[in-house]
Amino acid sequence: MRNLEYLNAHRIIYSKNPVKDVPTEVFEWGNYYEHGTYECYDLFKSKAKINTFKSLRWHLHVLWHLNPHISYHLFFSIAQYICNVNNGFVTFKIKPGVLSDIALEIFNSDLEKPPPNRLRKIVFNHNCKLTTPEKLSIVGTLMGKTKKISEQAIYETMLYIHDLNEKITIKKLAQYLMCTTRTVHRNMSDQLQAEKIILNKEL
Repeated sequence: MRNLEYLNAHRIIYSKNPVKDVPTEVFEWGNYYEHGTYECYDLFKSKAKINTFKSLRWHLHVLWHLNPHISYHLFFSIAQYICNVNNGFVTFKIKPGVLSDIALEIFNSDLEKPPPNRLRKIVFNHNCKLTTPEKLSIVGTLMGKTKKISEQAIYETMLYIHDLNEKITIKKLAQYLMCTTRTVHRNMSDQLQAEKIILNKEL
């Protein structure tokens, strides 16, 4: 269980919906972007913990991107807090010197360049009270609007199954996309297969 008390006490932003990208459709629960958006950041949403240095760097980069006005002292303090295994964010211990080098490198990075992010077509409002299964139902409905199941539709559904903290399977993808397992297999590229393995390993 993550302890977000320190971040909340310092009013650290770790979740933000798109600002510049204009949604194709607006709903009570959130927005739909036909061509997707890279502007949706929602850290610590799933129960998956940070288990690699690559993931740690990305999380710290996003925090710096979303909170550009904090001092280095506070940023490093947040990095230390996140890297304390007792706070429930990471699965491994990090040497203080290594963390210091990572934090300083990220703090000095170009803020004009957003951290790499996953493309999302469906973005739920932060105050949305729908359950994750209800969200998945919406994802399946919107992603299955076209007769052809695209790689993006499969990928989007994979992300929400992951948010549900469930293992991603072909059967579940077919269920939510309202298609056959054969259709999912036919449209699963090697890249999607690799991403599926990565997401399942994070659980």
